[in-house]
Amino acid sequence: MPHLFPLQLLLVTFAGWSNRHQAQAIDYLIEENRVLKEQLGKKRLRLSDDQRRRLAAKGHALGRQLLNKVATIVTPDTIMRWHRRLIALKWTYHTGRVGRLGIMKEIRKLIVRMATENSGWGYTRIVGELKKLDRTVARTTVAKTLKDHGIPPSTDRPTTWRAFLKAHANVICAADFFTTEVWTARGLVTHYVLFVIDHASRAVHIAGITTNPNRVFMTQMALELTDPIYGFLRNKRYLILDNDILFKDRFSSLLEDEGVKVVHTGYQAPDMNAFAERWVRSIKTECLSNLILVGNQSLEDAVSSFAQHYNRERPHQGIGNELVATTEITATGPVMVTERLGGVLKHYYRSVA
Repeated sequence: MPHLFPLQLLLVTFAGWSNRHQAQAIDYLIEENRVLKEQLGKKRLRLSDDQRRRLAAKGHALGRQLLNKVATIVTPDTIMRWHRRLIALKWTYHTGRVGRLGIMKEIRKLIVRMATENSGWGYTRIVGELKKLDRTVARTTVAKTLKDHGIPPSTDRPTTWRAFLKAHANVICAADFFTTEVWTARGLVTHYVLFVIDHASRAVHIAGITTNPNRVFMTQMALELTDPIYGFLRNKRYLILDNDILFKDRFSSLLEDEGVKVVHTGYQAPDMNAFAERWVRSIKTECLSNLILVGNQSLEDAVSSFAQHYNRERPHQGIGNELVATTEITATGPVMVTERLGGVLKHYYRSVA
């Protein structure tokens, strides 16, 4: 069993809980800012250059749409104007030391990159990493650069959800449902497809398809997924799920009884289950949206064909455009093509010469 640090285990266990509470805390702070602004009345707020810089950096990262919801001290247009001014100042700054200026731009870019990609790296750690790259800078230079870009010290930089998932991908899977409509003798009937995706390899397993995902169906799915010999989750330790009621109670308890810790995402936080969300988009846009499904068997054939295409034939950007099931390519013959579902899915390969 892979060894995980206690803090990382704590993050996994309470990820969903903390996200909900963070959202509540943000709502409270927004309302608190509105109240304070009302107390100030018509008095004009006087912000320092450092305060404007920090708000501009954070505001630009949020984007205008989200800013419209959360900005209360100043308007989104003001924050975006400050950001444009910071960019203008960056590119209109002149000095007689042309060569040094180019080097400093490179160093500052590296400092920002290292700090954003490594939440636990402090000023001294970044200085040491730059020294390895033959770039000698003072600790104060690192501190000032991060401050200018609105990046807090390492003690105030939390581990990102993306970084955490990447570090523990080998023991993490995610599961979700998607629905699709199928023509039957009763007209259009909604079918529910339950799938699981491996975070490390991106391999997908179709757990089951049903028109009625009730307690009996979910119990059977949990038992099959955790089967000690054939179960897709037999070597996994964590399963990311959203807060659908179907995943609660019996389903989650059966998984945890077999050593698979269930981690629920925050409410209205699809990015916390991004791999599963992206797979749903793939199967719908590349396959199901191009078919008219008539009868249960047509849906099962389509989903099964796409899963095989996805796992064996389709390159994936998330793993460097490699195949999930890697095979050594030795053929040197002419390029051939195989088709699934009447040509909806195609796979190109070289035949044996």
